[in-house]
Amino acid sequence: MSKTLLVVDDDPDLRSLLHDYLTEQGYRVLEAGDGSGMWAQLASNPIDLIILDLMLPGDDGLTLCRNVRARQQTPILMLTARGDEMDRIIGLEMGADDYLPKPFHPRELLARIRSIFRRAEHSGSQPARHLRFGNWTLDLGAHHLVGADQVVVPLSTGEFRLLKALVEHANTVLSRDQLMDALAGRESDPLDRTIDVMISRLRRRLGDDAREPTLIKTIRNEGYILTIGSHH
Repeated sequence: MSKTLLVVDDDPDLRSLLHDYLTEQGYRVLEAGDGSGMWAQLASNPIDLIILDLMLPGDDGLTLCRNVRARQQTPILMLTARGDEMDRIIGLEMGADDYLPKPFHPRELLARIRSIFRRAEHSGSQPARHLRFGNWTLDLGAHHLVGADQVVVPLSTGEFRLLKALVEHANTVLSRDQLMDALAGRESDPLDRTIDVMISRLRRRLGDDAREPTLIKTIRNEGYILTIGSHH
């Protein structure tokens, strides 16, 4: 059963190139030049993955990503201009599953697409369960955090993936590469601050003091560790 991809980009040459290449790889490929075109395709076709350009006429990719995520869980791969790190981080915050800076080689795009589908199959096969740490519970089915007082803390896709990796490897130092792999299925770039920004957001969600964190600790030159004592 071939998967259906929707390419949303205002550059007709790039759309046509991706259409031909991805069709050759066995995917069914639909196209849209802007947000309204994207919504029309989503309304009339079951889409397995959206390839969404950041810079679009009308609503930009970040806005569209957030609006899609509010309605459905279709995976989103964002295309960003090279060097726009803040946009990449915001994209992951809005719920994008991965990003690819332009210009890129179609083979790189194909690898990202396959990685997203592999992760989706892997996570879909696990029964809904809960991970407990400290006074918190991470709900793997609903993708949110529940505090001791049963207050629900919503998490972005990226925050959820990152926290899940930390909790599953509690009391073990995870490098930025390992965390980036959990977040986006690949190694981190040494200059990429995505992980650090996301960790600081997680600390805020957990009420973990950034200056003296007790839960998610920074291990200098190594990475991060989620520490859980034996006390409960």
